Amino acid sequence: MNSPELAQKRLVEIISRCNKPSVLRKVLFSFFLLVFLFAIYAFITQLVKGQIVTGMRDYVVWGIYDVNFIFFIGISYAGAMISGILHLLHVEWRKPIIRIAEMITVISVIIGPVFILVEMGRLDRIFNIFTHGRIQSPILWDVVAITTYLSCSILFLYLALIKDYALFRDNTELKIPKWQRYFYRKFAATYSGLPEQKKLLERALTIMSAIIIPLAVLVHSVLAWIFGMTIRPGWHSTIFAPYFVIAAVYSGTAVLIIAMWIFRKFYHLEEYITEKHFKYIGTILLVLAALYGYFTFSEYLTVWYGSQSWELEVIYKLFDFTDYGAWFYLAAFIGVLVPMLFVGLPFLRNINTIMIGSVVAVVCMWIKRYLIIIPTLETPLLPLQDVRPEYVHYSATWVEWSLTAGGMATFCLFFMIFMKFMPIIPIADISEAPENKEFISEKL
Repeated sequence: MNSPELAQKRLVEIISRCNKPSVLRKVLFSFFLLVFLFAIYAFITQLVKGQIVTGMRDYVVWGIYDVNFIFFIGISYAGAMISGILHLLHVEWRKPIIRIAEMITVISVIIGPVFILVEMGRLDRIFNIFTHGRIQSPILWDVVAITTYLSCSILFLYLALIKDYALFRDNTELKIPKWQRYFYRKFAATYSGLPEQKKLLERALTIMSAIIIPLAVLVHSVLAWIFGMTIRPGWHSTIFAPYFVIAAVYSGTAVLIIAMWIFRKFYHLEEYITEKHFKYIGTILLVLAALYGYFTFSEYLTVWYGSQSWELEVIYKLFDFTDYGAWFYLAAFIGVLVPMLFVGLPFLRNINTIMIGSVVAVVCMWIKRYLIIIPTLETPLLPLQDVRPEYVHYSATWVEWSLTAGGMATFCLFFMIFMKFMPIIPIADISEAPENKEFISEKL
């Protein structure tokens, strides 16, 4: 059986498996949709009543909206860095998981900037960024970088999908609606698997991989400079750009492992996403955890040793268990040690423990983003006299938590919707791989 026939057989099997009617899937879709709709209600409430319905006040002008923005932009690095680097290195084992990574990138970059729009008090002034933006401002360059990054991520995903769209276009067994088949026909273009077409497509993916890797680094570096160029305790640091990049790739890799576990479990993709993939990506997670721990230690050691009074105020808040101490130690120690132990110790290392370690890493990295923003904003250089406590100490309201939950639900909804139009496994690529042909023939 040749590669096109193998690919078509595998396409029918995977699509039938992933689109099989399921009560659990309908319940989850309904739940995520309800959370999303409630988030819309919360946003309308904020739009009508103003930001007084949030916990942001005179001191803390940024809240968990910014935390979510940094978090989602960060996890998008899983696709950009991992898929790009593994593609350039021609690593064959990447193929079954590469589509998941690419989808995480695109979805995260779409959702992340929405939280900045939600945070703006005057949405009608958003175009002033483009018409009156200062070229010296990191915020303007952040907008440009993220827009470029999103465009390149979508193009990279599309180029990777062309082969599978051609399979859908030529398939006669699957019952595909006419409008959807028209969609596949248009997006597959004239691809027919000719050697020249494969060569051109591979070259295009290589070019995009070479572009998207430094672009991903640039996006989070510019985001870090928004903080690093602000003279505030905990922010004004030259280490912030590489620190942000490492933290972003770390959290993104953890999200990728969680997504791999979910799709493997619920769509029975054990023959594609194997224990080998979890151990390889887990090893990457282990290295990133060590690097992140090193950067964290270096950051706080230099600040503590410098003994600058304004900086020490934030440090004392982070170390004090009556303030942010519990959250700090959870993010700085548990979020690093647990993934390292679960991946690094052979007797603990398996698919489930690697996934649990990834969950711990993701939760702790969200907390870390919170600790970067809130304690600093609660520590002004010139505090006001007799100010009300609620204007000094930040506490997120139900509106902010609802929109946060809505962002998480939208992330899941995007995945469920995307899977209606594209296979979660790059079928054409794994069918063309020589090591997979014998395996697929045996399975069929």
